Amino acid sequence: MKFTRKANAEWKGTGKDGHGTLSTQSGVLSSTQYSYKTRFEDGVGTNPEELVAAAHSGCFTMQLSFLLSEKGYEPESLDTEAKVTFEDGSVTLIELYLTGKVAGISEPEFTEIAAKAKDICPISKLLDTTIELTAKLA
Repeated sequence: MKFTRKANAEWKGTGKDGHGTLSTQSGVLSSTQYSYKTRFEDGVGTNPEELVAAAHSGCFTMQLSFLLSEKGYEPESLDTEAKVTFEDGSVTLIELYLTGKVAGISEPEFTEIAAKAKDICPISKLLDTTIELTAKLA
């Protein structure tokens, strides 16, 4: 299966004093505000690192669901929080915190399948940084 997704960024002004908007093909983001303040301070809007966290947690969680299904498990719920650390001009760490509710699976098997999902998730493959995973059953 091959597909292409697209998004658009528009920026006006300087890096520190300017502002921009982000829009996605699906329309989920439509002229969503971002700026220096939303990225490096506590301004209203989003930022690239937050969007990477959302993309990574979503991709990883869906990948895990597929892998669990392949092993005969039906997850009741999978909740993943992704934390993206930015320092010295780079994303230096992504931490995935997973809590799952999956009937009949042992903690070691759940952790093993989650680790595989982390490694083969397309967004994980895209990112050139350390990715840590903490997985537990609810």
